[in-house]
Amino acid sequence: MIEVKYFGAIAERTKCEFEKMSFSELSLQKLLQDLNEKYQFESLTFSIAINQKIVSKTTNYTLQTSDVVALLPPFAGG
Repeated sequence: MIEVKYFGAIAERTKCEFEKMSFSELSLQKLLQDLNEKYQFESLTFSIAINQKIVSKTTNYTLQTSDVVALLPPFAGG
C-alpha cells in the first residue's frame, strides 16, 4: 500500500490527513492525476515528498508499495 499524507490546505480540501491506496505499480504522475480528479487540486500550491525527500511534480518515479507520499503546503521562512 502507498500512504498519501495531506497537510495544510490540502488536508482541508481532502477532509483527511492521510489515506492508503493499493496499487501494484503506479507512477507519481498517475497518482497526482488521480488525486486531482478526486479532489480538484489545480487551484492549490504544494510540494511533494516521497519518503521524506522533496521531489519535483514532474519527476518520472514509479511508486513502490512501501512509499509514503506527502503533499506539503508552501513553506514560510523565518
